[in-house]
Amino acid sequence: MDGIPQNHFHLAGIGGVGMSALAQALLDCGFAVSGSDRLLDSGDETDVLQRLRRQGVRLYPQDGGGVGEASRLVVSSAVEPDNPDARAARERGIPIVHRAEQLAELCRGLRLMAVAGTCGKSTVAAMAGWILQEAGLDPVVVNGAEILSWMTGNRIGSVRKGRGSWCVVEVDESDKSLTVFKPEVAVITNASADHFAMGETLALFDAFRRNVTGAVIDGIMEGETLSNHTSCMHATRLDGVSPSNAWSTSFTWRGVHFEIPMPGAHNAQNAWHAARLAACAGVETEVAAAALKNFPGVARRLQRHGLCNRAVVVDDYAHNPEKIAAAWQTVSTCHGLVAAVWRPHGFGPLRKMLPALAEMFARVMEKEDRLFLLPVYDAGGTADRSVNSETLAAALVARGVACHTVPTLDAAEVALREASREVGTLLVLGARDPGLPRLAEKLARGTLT
Repeated sequence: MDGIPQNHFHLAGIGGVGMSALAQALLDCGFAVSGSDRLLDSGDETDVLQRLRRQGVRLYPQDGGGVGEASRLVVSSAVEPDNPDARAARERGIPIVHRAEQLAELCRGLRLMAVAGTCGKSTVAAMAGWILQEAGLDPVVVNGAEILSWMTGNRIGSVRKGRGSWCVVEVDESDKSLTVFKPEVAVITNASADHFAMGETLALFDAFRRNVTGAVIDGIMEGETLSNHTSCMHATRLDGVSPSNAWSTSFTWRGVHFEIPMPGAHNAQNAWHAARLAACAGVETEVAAAALKNFPGVARRLQRHGLCNRAVVVDDYAHNPEKIAAAWQTVSTCHGLVAAVWRPHGFGPLRKMLPALAEMFARVMEKEDRLFLLPVYDAGGTADRSVNSETLAAALVARGVACHTVPTLDAAEVALREASREVGTLLVLGARDPGLPRLAEKLARGTLT
């Protein structure tokens, strides 16, 4: 990541998963970094924000006052045009750059390995980066979730500072920003109608695929490599997938046995994608298998925190029907009955996914399972708030699902503690709200054996 002039970057929404990772990557390159976040407006300095502050990042409320002498303002698609930081930057003539464009600029000069897809991309990127690390390739990794063993000191664990030639990056389809990247190697894990209708989603991944200069591992096309270049993958399938009621899963690929310390068939698929990406970088299959056997896991991806009475407390970032179903079915297989809390991460996504969510919960939940719905996470702005958690709850009750709304995280904690005497898992689900992982930590006081 050399060759970029020294600058001061100000990041609006610096506490988010993508922006905090970019902040860490910029710090690793020696740049001055400041940032603002709406959480700071309410006095909520999360663990991530505290770690950034301790690394020298200046933090400000999102009122425009922190833009100051920044040479560039970096924004995500969640930052609206009338955001105070954006207004201040325009008034001062400070260039405004999208997060993805800034990250793509940092990656220039490195061999880029990009991970795209609707589901699983954070885990695949983490696994691929871990394999390359264990193979001695010393990669740079910029991910959308924290790798547990990389959360050391004050560092943000979603970023690995490396000096090798490879850079592993999770790229985002939710705002179509993945098309700014020009990777050498890429994987598209899968596609579903999450942020866009299915046709638009497939067209977006087609556009991304055309930007890849080398091999594309295409989960949409059942794992075949679609490339006119020499392929490092063949249509060899994984087989012998053996999820069990233990917290692990295994499979065989190219005659090599893989055992992953994460449960669920979807994580076998994630590991397979990661191993094939690593093969594109020249990593032998046996080396990949040995690395994944010791994979430390990813924060908020089926992360076990401990016990609450007899129930295992599991925290997961799942926020669309496919991800919620995968998490629910996995913990149900491992630990039996489930009591879960979920917070929809936005009014627009909830409105779009409402029928699919109602169908999914009715399908995956056992009669004795319980679901508690928190209010939609409201980050402000001009959202249409007419469809809310009560709308989904009514649709679920009509289907016979044991669903209740809870007004606050404290109320959710009370409800889950009460349920913990009768179920095997307390499952905390949802994106964006920093209170969700805190809830999981509060619930877990017992030690897993």
